Amino acid sequence: MSENKWKKPELLMPAKGLEELKVAVTFGADAVYLGGEAFGLRAGAKNFTREEMGEGIAFAHENGAKVYVTANILAHNQDIRSAVQYFTELKELAPDALIISDPGLFSIAREVCPEIDIHISTQANNTNFMTCLFWGKLGARRIVTARELSFEEIREIRENIPRELEIETFVHGAMCISYSGRCLLSNYFTGRDANHGECAHPCRWQYAVAEATRPGQYLPIEENERGTFIFNSKDLCMVEYIPELVEAGIDSFKVEGRMKNALYIASVTRAYRKAIDDYFESPEKYEANKEWYRAEVAKCTARPFATGFFFGRPDEGAQIYDSNTYTNLYTLLGVVVGITGDGEAVIHQKNKFSLHDEIEIVHPDFTSDFAEVERIIDDKGEEVESAPHPKQELRLKLNARVGLYDVLRIQTNSGQGAGVPDC
Repeated sequence: MSENKWKKPELLMPAKGLEELKVAVTFGADAVYLGGEAFGLRAGAKNFTREEMGEGIAFAHENGAKVYVTANILAHNQDIRSAVQYFTELKELAPDALIISDPGLFSIAREVCPEIDIHISTQANNTNFMTCLFWGKLGARRIVTARELSFEEIREIRENIPRELEIETFVHGAMCISYSGRCLLSNYFTGRDANHGECAHPCRWQYAVAEATRPGQYLPIEENERGTFIFNSKDLCMVEYIPELVEAGIDSFKVEGRMKNALYIASVTRAYRKAIDDYFESPEKYEANKEWYRAEVAKCTARPFATGFFFGRPDEGAQIYDSNTYTNLYTLLGVVVGITGDGEAVIHQKNKFSLHDEIEIVHPDFTSDFAEVERIIDDKGEEVESAPHPKQELRLKLNARVGLYDVLRIQTNSGQGAGVPDC
């Protein structure tokens, strides 16, 4: 293609644990963001111990990727007291950036570890170029835009801030009914503070109307006989709009999902990796492979997709009214964490499968192989007919090629894929 005036954007993937981090990096992420055991907004995720974070940063750096650590809670007084110690520990681990929303934590981080870049979280509600300039003058390297912005608004921000002040934008994953994640319903109903990483996701619950003089009589909001999930947003998916994202001047394409498993990470990473690379190689190649990108991002747990606020305010089509569950076309069996001398794959099993099942081996090079399970050896060294117990370490003999950090998945229904992309 002719020379693109924009540099190739970073692909930034989430990781809830070491396994997911290694899969993300292996499958083509330029950077990974993760949470430690404090100050992140995903208290329900496994999150990283200090030792795991050190190992993850080392693995990423050895493979040419970056690691950003979230510290994006809205801090209370008791958080401030422990922040100095936490940032001191992070200084020793040397991640590439910290993701922060609270001005108090920003000030502490600048004082304790000034050599580490700071990215301003979407939780800070970055909706205009003056806010971006404010943070940039204080020393922020990157601004994560609010999810409520359109392409037009992002382009205007890009035109009014220095080129070295980077823009990061969510392009895929769950959307929140509240303004950039500032949910009060979770606090009100459950006492779990969404801005401390404890969100109970009340936006996914089913609601009805009650009349004041008729306690206990609930009137469904009649979309169907089951009532309506009135806050239940579709997931964001922008893999079909890479040119528009690039031309808006976005430096980093961010994927939501720090609670997600390795199948989600592998499927979404390789879809966006190929889409970005194809577009920068040739717009025609990108257009030719759109069907493959669409199919690949759906091969994991996902809700129906929408385009969020990018093309303007979402209408009623961006909501899901009849269910709060995911679709599951494929099930994760495990990640290949080792290869034995005789070529058997070592996995930590996630879901049940059996001898002679046909499974799919997902490779980082955008290809897949289908294989029969010819032998299963459990953690006692015994051959077994099936693997019903999650988290067992298993050795598998498969009649197809397999590599380290390949992801094994199995189809759960009759959904059809999109074939092989034009590599």
